[in-house]
Amino acid sequence: METDCTRDDVPADRAVAPLAAGTRLLHIGPHKTGTTALQGALFAAKEAMAQHGVDFPATSRHPMSAALAVCSRPGMMGNSKPTDRHWETLVGQVAATGRRTSVVSSEFFADAPDDATIARIVEELGGDRVHVLVTLRPLARIMPSQWQQYVQNGLRMGYEDWLEHMLRKPPYEKPNPSFWRRHRHDRLIERWVRAVGPGRVTVVVVDDTDRGGLMRTFEALLGLPENLLQEVPDTANRSLTLAETEMLRNLNVEFRGNELPEELYSQLVRYGAVMHMKNACVPGPGDVKIRTPRWAAEAAAGIGAEAAERIGASGVRVIGDLALLSAVPRQPDAPADAEPRIAPEVAAQALYGALAAAAAAPVRSSVPAQSRTVHQTPSKELVKVLGHRCLKKLRRR
Repeated sequence: METDCTRDDVPADRAVAPLAAGTRLLHIGPHKTGTTALQGALFAAKEAMAQHGVDFPATSRHPMSAALAVCSRPGMMGNSKPTDRHWETLVGQVAATGRRTSVVSSEFFADAPDDATIARIVEELGGDRVHVLVTLRPLARIMPSQWQQYVQNGLRMGYEDWLEHMLRKPPYEKPNPSFWRRHRHDRLIERWVRAVGPGRVTVVVVDDTDRGGLMRTFEALLGLPENLLQEVPDTANRSLTLAETEMLRNLNVEFRGNELPEELYSQLVRYGAVMHMKNACVPGPGDVKIRTPRWAAEAAAGIGAEAAERIGASGVRVIGDLALLSAVPRQPDAPADAEPRIAPEVAAQALYGALAAAAAAPVRSSVPAQSRTVHQTPSKELVKVLGHRCLKKLRRR
């Protein structure tokens, strides 16, 4: 039986009071704060939530293209650029929920470039019915995960060099200006408070020691029965090990150096080699993880402490312990001889993923004769030509 009330099934002793029925809950991330797990759980429970008056209007787990379009972001390297049509589709899906409670989640909303864009997002998703939710984790935990994600999008800079640029080289915008736009969390929250006011912003501090705690918090906010939201295993979203990331980073150097088409990177590397490697290989206890130097972890903790103080004074609703934002995670001591070595089977799976992606585009025509033989062609030029040919084949699907 469906109902427009989101509170009937909720135990009275819950610590988190649910939002008003009819709220349009907008979860803006930011990145690496449990967003993918949450989106997977919401999408998997879409039909069950609807029976309790809560709609998940997006037709996919993550309406990424819509968020990228409204925030004027280009998307992932090599992917087609999202258009206003993606955003207009999501707006229509949200509007179709009528007076029922609904929830939309994309970490790319945290990339909104200015107050005008934020105001547009809020107005078109429901105006004063919109309640903004921000999930936060300690910066020291976010930084290694965010770096390897940037590498998956073509970054060529090593981790310690990247940390130097992000923490020690003003204006801290190179090579990834999006990082502090997303992860200077106090300023992120202040931008959205200017659009909706502090009474319509909730901050959830994720406690990594409480597995499932984020799901329970969302259930309480949406007035859903406890344990309705369950994490969906997603090997494709796992973080890369240090060896895997370094292999990919070195590939990025070669890819850029030979000026290959970005679409080729998207097809063969991101959705071919990397995706298959993630799905086929599970890191073991002997794999070296990405480790943040002590100086960087302490610098991140200092920024987190300052952010926590400003968030606490902003008047927004806070669920969880803001002190966690200034925590310096304890890292297990790595063996003295630990080196980031890629296992042969992992390399094989990555290579197979790229070959499988290429094989999905069959050859439809013979290669025309060339005025020079392969042996007479410089290797850099040869790589570039082969890359363009491979891309043409992929486009013929």
